[in-house]
Amino acid sequence: MSRLNETIDVLDRLIGFPTISSDSNMDCILYLKDYLTNLGARCELTSEEEGKANLFATLGPDGDGGIILSGHTDVVPVEGQNWTSDPFIMRKDDGKLYGRGTCDMKGFIAASVVTAQEYAKRELKRPLHFAFTYDEETGCTGARVLVNQLIANGLKPSVCIVGEPTSMRIIDGHKGCSSFSTDFTGVEGHSSLPGHAVNALEYASRFVAHLMELRKEMPARAPKDTKFDPPYTTSSVCGMHSGVAHNVIPNKALVEWEMRAIQQTDHDYICDKMQDYVDGVLLPEMKAKSPNANIEEVFRSVGEPLEPDVHSEAVKLIRDLTGSNSTDVVSFGTEAGIFQGAGISAALCGPGSIEQAHRPDEFVEITQMDECLKMLDRLAEKLI
Repeated sequence: MSRLNETIDVLDRLIGFPTISSDSNMDCILYLKDYLTNLGARCELTSEEEGKANLFATLGPDGDGGIILSGHTDVVPVEGQNWTSDPFIMRKDDGKLYGRGTCDMKGFIAASVVTAQEYAKRELKRPLHFAFTYDEETGCTGARVLVNQLIANGLKPSVCIVGEPTSMRIIDGHKGCSSFSTDFTGVEGHSSLPGHAVNALEYASRFVAHLMELRKEMPARAPKDTKFDPPYTTSSVCGMHSGVAHNVIPNKALVEWEMRAIQQTDHDYICDKMQDYVDGVLLPEMKAKSPNANIEEVFRSVGEPLEPDVHSEAVKLIRDLTGSNSTDVVSFGTEAGIFQGAGISAALCGPGSIEQAHRPDEFVEITQMDECLKMLDRLAEKLI
């Protein structure tokens, strides 16, 4: 059987695991663990959530300086989408492989583990790691657990190739994506007696106004010659919920907002400034009226940016593997920023187009899978 056909068979098996983020990914992870263990890989599972796990597997010598091939095993839901066939039974048609996760991003995972057969036959002088994670789609939870474990173990890989669907282009940067829900608790009252109440909605409105003032500062903080559109960190208010009647001062308000940071310093700057405003202005005023008043961040999903570096070790490696000299940035978030934040040079390159991800009849072209296999084959030469 050709390497490509075997990869398609493995992808078929992976698609058969319905690893929607709300459900378990254990069957998929244990399949990958068994596959790599049979090739002699040393495998470790990590998790902070029941029914889910990351797999970190290693071929070659122990030690620092290794190369990571990384992919997330979870997929987005299919409910409400008009699929022409079962999304969890892979379908081959007209040079394309259809199914949930074919491009995002089980295609890369399949190519990685099949190519591991070739790596296992060689006397590797540099460690090769496989990092397959859970819950990327809902906040990159698994990758943080995995990277924290690497740090705890004192292991320092050098490079991480994240096989997100980039049409095999080299991507060296993406914005972060952080979402927040800020909950305001005041004291309800009759609208004719506002001095006897703590209007949660009014304080939430002041919070929003302060956020809008802060975002005016972002264009001046943008790096020079950035490729992003827009070329600076953005923040948006995406929801505001409060009130029960026109004559009742609301005791609850919720602000939902998000930030697309072009660099980690912008993310930290906005978060720190908003917290300073809450702690130094809004909350003291509220508590002066009622000790029960409060402001609380009830949900937070943080996606670290991948800060562009065309001279990084990861970019140089992928250039050697693909023959491409160009790099680009993308608007969607990935786990790459988490690896970069841990001091591991990271970049994206994988089969399939992001335009197909999350849609009904998601697919990856077979030619893209073949191109990915060729890239991974060339990687073997860098390990011996």
